[in-house]
This record gives sequence, C-alpha cells and structure tokens, in this order.
Amino acid sequence: MAIIVNLDVMMAKRKMSLSELSEKVDITLANLSILKNNKAKAVRFSTLEAICATLDCQPGDILEYAPDREEI
Repeated sequence: MAIIVNLDVMMAKRKMSLSELSEKVDITLANLSILKNNKAKAVRFSTLEAICATLDCQPGDILEYAPDREEI
C-alpha cells in the first residue's frame, strides 16, 4: 500500500495509549486499531481532524506516501 499510517509513532511521541486516544477522539477502539495497523481503506477528514487536534499534530505527521516497488 502506498499510504502508510504513522499513528503509532505520534501516539508514542505524545505518550498516549490507543484506548485514551479512542476516548478523546470518540472513535471505537476497533476502528482506531484498524487505522493504526494500516488496515483502513479510507479515513474521514473529520476523524483525521479530531486525531490531529488531540495529538497536536499535522495530517502529514500521521499519513505518509511511499510508492509501491512496482510503481518505481
């Protein structure tokens, strides 16, 4: 997948657990886990906005583009 989710990195930098972020962002633990583990097919801008506000970061701190080897 060309988009990499670095949510775990930002959570570690902010010393925040998945359950704590889940409560603050008001998203289920299961859905947040899917996003954190790079299994999500999409993310709503409202969810991304809430995550960024809670973690005090930019979308680019969480999402990264890395082309697949076949694309290079």
